[in-house]
Amino acid sequence: MKLKTFRKGGIHPDPNKLTSGIPMIKADVSSEIRLELAESIGVPARCIVKPGQTVSAGEMVAEAAAFVSAPVHSPVAGTVKRIEKLRDISGFWREAVIIATEIIETAVDEAEEALSPRTQEEVDALTPKEIIDIVGNAGVVGLGGATFPTRVKLSIPEGKKAEIVILNGAECEPYLTCDEVLMCGWPEYIVAGCRLIMKAVGVEKAVIGIEANKPQAIAAFRRYLKGSDDISVVKLRMKYPQGGEKQLIEAITGRQVPEGALPVDVGAVVDNVATAYAVYDAVYNRRPLTQRIVTVTGPELKKPGNYLVKLGTSIRTIIEAAGGLPENTGKVIAGGPMMGKAMANLDAPTTKAVSGILVLPRSISQRHEEEPCIRCAKCVSVCPMGLEPYQMMNLSIAKRFEEITSLHVMSCLECGCCSYVCPSHRPLLDYIRYAKREIRNLPKK
Repeated sequence: MKLKTFRKGGIHPDPNKLTSGIPMIKADVSSEIRLELAESIGVPARCIVKPGQTVSAGEMVAEAAAFVSAPVHSPVAGTVKRIEKLRDISGFWREAVIIATEIIETAVDEAEEALSPRTQEEVDALTPKEIIDIVGNAGVVGLGGATFPTRVKLSIPEGKKAEIVILNGAECEPYLTCDEVLMCGWPEYIVAGCRLIMKAVGVEKAVIGIEANKPQAIAAFRRYLKGSDDISVVKLRMKYPQGGEKQLIEAITGRQVPEGALPVDVGAVVDNVATAYAVYDAVYNRRPLTQRIVTVTGPELKKPGNYLVKLGTSIRTIIEAAGGLPENTGKVIAGGPMMGKAMANLDAPTTKAVSGILVLPRSISQRHEEEPCIRCAKCVSVCPMGLEPYQMMNLSIAKRFEEITSLHVMSCLECGCCSYVCPSHRPLLDYIRYAKREIRNLPKK
C-alpha cells in the first residue's frame, strides 16, 4: 500500500529517535512547583489564589481570562508561597504561581485518585456542550506544541460543519518520542478521547495518522480498533513536516486548506494524540491537565527517556533526572531541533508546551558561518507552503515589511525546512520570524 503524504515540499532529516521503545518514566515531584499563567496561545490565565492559601492536587489556581485562554491547575497539594514574575525558557518575564509541595509523591497520587471517575453511562449521557465545557475547565490545550485551547477548537463556528476528526500521531520532529510512548502504551484511552472529540464536534468518522517509523504504535491501534468502523489508522510516509496541520489534512483527505482559512473550512478538526488522551482524562477521570510526557534526549545524555512530568517542574530538575547536563553541551532546546527553541533559562518551569528537552553537544549545535545566497532555490523547493524564503529574508533585512506581506509570509509554518537545506547556512527562518513579528505590530489600515 502506498504511504500517504502531502504533495508540496518537505525534507527527510535523520529521525534520531534515540528514546524510541523506552517505557515512560515517572519523574519525581519537586518540593516547589512554579506554574506560569501563560500556558496557552491567547490571553494568560487570571490568578485566583493568594499567598498562604492551601491548594489540593488538581485545584484551579488561575481561570481562563478570555475566550482564547485556558485555566491552570496545581499538579500537587501544597501551599501558595507567592505570586511573582519569573523568566521563562526564552528569558522573558512571565507571571507565575509558586507552590510549596507539602506531601510526598504517593500522597499526591492518592489525592488525584480520590476523584470519582465518571461511569460509561454518565459519559454517554453528556451533551456535546457539556464535553466542551469539561475540557475547557480542565485546561486542555493542544499538546503538539501550539497549545491552542482545545475548548475553542471544539467550538465549531456557526455556519461551519465538521466532517472528520484527524488525530495527529505523526511525530515527525526529530528526536521526539513522547507521542509514540503514549500511543504504544495507552491506545484505548486515546481512542476514548477521540470518540469524545467526535461527539463534541458532531462527526462519525475519525482517522489516526501515524508515520511508518512507528510500527508498534500502528499495530497497537489496529489491534484495539479491530472491528470498529468509525475510527481508522493511516500509515504516513516519513517526511517532515508531516505533522503540520495543513499537511496532515492534505495527506489524509487530499484537501488543501486555503490561505487564511481554518481546517474546519475543509471539514476537518485536527488534534494531537496526547490532546485526545487529555480529553479522555478530563471527561472520564475528572482530571485537569497538570502533567505531560516530555522526551528528554540527546546523543551524550546518560539517561535519556520519556518522562511523565508535573507541570511547573524546573527544566534543570528534569535534566538532572536524565543524568545531568554533559560537559560538552552546546545548546538545550525546548522541543525538537526543527521547530524547537533554544533555552535561555534552564531554571524555568515546564509548561504544557514543552514536549521535549533536547541536549545537544557543541559539535552539532554550533551554527556554520553564513555565506552569500547562491540562488539555488532549494529553500523554495522544500517549502511545504510554496513560499519564497530567500526573498522574504532579503526583504526582512531591508525592513520592507509591507512588501513581505504580499509574499504571504504569514502563511509560513516556521517549520525550518528552508534553513535546513540552505547550502549557504543562511538563517532564513530567523528573519522570517522577525518579519512576522514586526508585521503583527504594524498599524492596522
